[in-house]
Amino acid sequence: MSKKIPTRLYLAEDEIPSSWFNLRAFMKDKPDPLLHPGTLKPVTEDDLAPVFCKEAIKQELDETTPFINIPEGLQAFYRAYRPAPLVRAYFLEKALETPAEIYYKFEGTNTSGSHKLNSAAAQAYYAKEEGLVSLTTETGAGQWGSAMAMACAFYGLGLTVYMVKISSEQKPYRKALIETYGARLIPSPSNTTEAGRNILAVDPNTAGSLGCAISEAVEAAVKTDKCRYVLGSVLNHVLLHQSIIGQEAKAAFDKYGIKPDIVIGCAGGGSNLGGLIAPFMGERLAGKNNIRFIAVEPASCPSFTRGKYAYDFGDTAKTTPLIKMYTLGNGFIPSSNHAGGLRYHGMNSILSKLYRDGHLEARAEVQTEVFDAAIKFAKAEGILPAPESSHAIKAAIDEALECKRTNEKKVILFGLTGTGYFDMSAYMAYNAKTMTDYIPTDEDLERTGFASLPKVDL
Repeated sequence: MSKKIPTRLYLAEDEIPSSWFNLRAFMKDKPDPLLHPGTLKPVTEDDLAPVFCKEAIKQELDETTPFINIPEGLQAFYRAYRPAPLVRAYFLEKALETPAEIYYKFEGTNTSGSHKLNSAAAQAYYAKEEGLVSLTTETGAGQWGSAMAMACAFYGLGLTVYMVKISSEQKPYRKALIETYGARLIPSPSNTTEAGRNILAVDPNTAGSLGCAISEAVEAAVKTDKCRYVLGSVLNHVLLHQSIIGQEAKAAFDKYGIKPDIVIGCAGGGSNLGGLIAPFMGERLAGKNNIRFIAVEPASCPSFTRGKYAYDFGDTAKTTPLIKMYTLGNGFIPSSNHAGGLRYHGMNSILSKLYRDGHLEARAEVQTEVFDAAIKFAKAEGILPAPESSHAIKAAIDEALECKRTNEKKVILFGLTGTGYFDMSAYMAYNAKTMTDYIPTDEDLERTGFASLPKVDL
């Protein structure tokens, strides 16, 4: 092993970033704006005010401020679990017999087990400062719901979580964790909202989707006094909060004189991927590096690789603003055999624009091969990865093996977004060889998703 590079590339507490990195400010060609579904004009702060916290709205619409200050009260919360480790995967390199250097930014050191706490804490902080008393949200695999429950408990806010029904059935311990922190959890779709009842009327046996859960959470928020809705991915202010991941990774690399060649992240709605790549992508757009950026999504929910670049609603009930993104259609519901998160029908507008313009690569992986990679990583590095993170692990292993084939020494960074200890039912299915792969056909995508795209003439 190299004596020059330690296994863990540490930052000191005073090296934690004090501001977030707003990638849009570094993009010459900006993402298309959110549109009001009625007027088809760019949304204003007033349009979003009934749904989101005031500060989140300002950040959502800000595409010019390069760095946005992290309030001191929130920095204090971050210091409880940050900086997160940047780790050299020496044992994985040895197992693969690759000349590549592999690093992972590990976001699983907090109780929620994932990166989601970075934005959950920010949104709860702003809600408390605004004088709100409760929040609503959705969650897929449960990481966001867990993080939001932790943040709301810390800041003294009530929380209702609408969890995708199939995930609530597959991950009972996520439900237990969310409820332990005092939040109310409702499997979605439910009969507690008009949106949920309408969805159930069409398909009483639906497994649910993030689009369904978002519809219910938004409806509940606008009908409740001193309550707002918070989102765990997709929107720009969430990616902004997650940029602390990439900033810490870059600061640690700079501290040790390391330059990555490839940066890889799993992709569902885009929060961790966008956060990881933000400062590196900012430099690439300025012509300061030539890093390859790879987004890895599940083959069962392939919004980047098989979606359409179009304006679409963010939810199934079609209540949100229109977002220009790669999308499978707001009506798309992933197969119930899909074990991980990454279930959202569309991709963040910033990442969609970067992909459209050729700055970002994307690939889709089937879940049995993703779990193959997860097991290899767990055996080598001693951490059981979340199924979501394992998509990035799969691509990192593939790239490292390509380096072995070509005898090239490249530096690979991937995001280990969290741990898999709440995902044991999926690992049990993998171990029992009952896990199956599902790839939607073109007919499936057209029928369940693309047919739901709004007819927008722009």
